[in-house]
Amino acid sequence: MNEKVNPFKKLQKPGKHVKRIVIGAAGLVIIAGLAGDATYQIQEQEQAVLTTFGVPKAVAETGLHFKIPFIQKVQKVNTTIQGFPIGYSMGDNSVVENEGIMITSDYNFIDVDFFVEYRILEPVKYLYNSEEPEDILKNISQSCIRTVIASYDVDEVLTTGKGEIQSKIKEMILKQMEEQNTSEVMEAFKAVETAKQGKETALNNANKYRNEKLPEAEAEADQIIQDAEAQKQVRINEAEAEVARFNAMYEEYIKNPEITKKRMFYETMEDVLPGMKIVIDNGDGVQKVLPLDSFTGNSSENPTETLNIDPAQDTQNVNDSENE
Repeated sequence: MNEKVNPFKKLQKPGKHVKRIVIGAAGLVIIAGLAGDATYQIQEQEQAVLTTFGVPKAVAETGLHFKIPFIQKVQKVNTTIQGFPIGYSMGDNSVVENEGIMITSDYNFIDVDFFVEYRILEPVKYLYNSEEPEDILKNISQSCIRTVIASYDVDEVLTTGKGEIQSKIKEMILKQMEEQNTSEVMEAFKAVETAKQGKETALNNANKYRNEKLPEAEAEADQIIQDAEAQKQVRINEAEAEVARFNAMYEEYIKNPEITKKRMFYETMEDVLPGMKIVIDNGDGVQKVLPLDSFTGNSSENPTETLNIDPAQDTQNVNDSENE
């Protein structure tokens, strides 16, 4: 029997399959990229410099090589014979102004053309010892050519001395290149050692300064804190005493305002004028003298001032007198 087709049956959505296909394709692209970045090829007449975390290493074997993607970096160097002209241009053989003009030992000016050939033997030094090695070689070559030409007369330069001049120039260039390379390495080594020593000296001085100053600073901080705490307690005690004294005086004032007011006045006058006799006249014919004289009469040796006080009228009369 033939199965009946249900026209209302839901069709399966293709979204999941599409996602899987896209993810798989992306994965293949990434794997292919990693595989392409994991290999490199060295041809004839070239060498490579493989750098791992900043450490270079020369690779001279031709063929296919492997490297760690994103970690190792490869730079290729041409090891064939190369060269550059001095005194003229390579493209159209036009004269380069003043580049080939030199003076001989007999003070004649000549315009010479040279072609300097070189080959890179150590790719690591070529890439990392200097920024522009060709320019350095050209400047050294010009200097050596001028020096050698200056030791020959014009006839020797133009005729019989060509071979000898070329040989001397080559020897001088090689010697200066070797000296410059050695001096650069020595200067770099000295700079590194100087930096290390300077770093150690700076660290030692910093540690010494810290060990000297830290205990002093801690002791000074502790002393400041202790002084502040002591001053704080003194101020608190003084404030509490003032408050207690004020409260006591206020309680007495509430009980007898007039008496307390007079007492405060008398005490204040005693503090302000300690050598003064205070005479209190209440208007009843009886006067009170404060402080009382000694019965022996020894307390009236020095003259004092007498203050007559009438509490009823709150008036004061100050007269100069002497004790009897």
